[in-house]
Amino acid sequence: MDSHKDKIFGFYQAKKRMPSFAEVMTLVGFKSKNAVSKLIDRLVEEGAVLKDATGRLIPSQTLNEVPLLGLVEAGFPSEADSQTLDTIDVNDYLFEHKEASYMLRVKGDSMIDAGIQEGDMVIAERGKTPKPGDIVIANVDGGWTMKYLRHKAGKPYLEPANKKYHNIYPQENLEIAAVVRGVVRKY
Repeated sequence: MDSHKDKIFGFYQAKKRMPSFAEVMTLVGFKSKNAVSKLIDRLVEEGAVLKDATGRLIPSQTLNEVPLLGLVEAGFPSEADSQTLDTIDVNDYLFEHKEASYMLRVKGDSMIDAGIQEGDMVIAERGKTPKPGDIVIANVDGGWTMKYLRHKAGKPYLEPANKKYHNIYPQENLEIAAVVRGVVRKY
């Protein structure tokens, strides 16, 4: 059964999605959907995978967990302790409300002083009430942008995090679509 589980998880790693029951049948070499169903039921029982409301496979939290080793000094060096303290689910860490979240790739440098660079991925959450000072995804006068939400004399405007750019004061319309909750950068 471990080799079957490895094949399913290998599929997930390669395709970034869980296989369908028909794909599981091909992966593990079963000839019947009944055998696949029994395999999936055992994997669900042991917590290796989950099923959504429609019966499709979804990864369990353990697929996304990585070891949490502790802290690292960003100032003066200190003795390192490489003992594993716990594990952390990357999805749970990044997505507070996964069903209301999405990711966008950053283009441009207007938020560079906020630590957001071109090519980064930002995690945006719909439905969250924006507060002044939040970084938001906004449609202003028909164009989309990411900026700080600010208020002046009770009126909202958008502020970049780069001195090369000017504040954006909406002429007709400002719609806040989402609040930025995090940034992901690969090196």
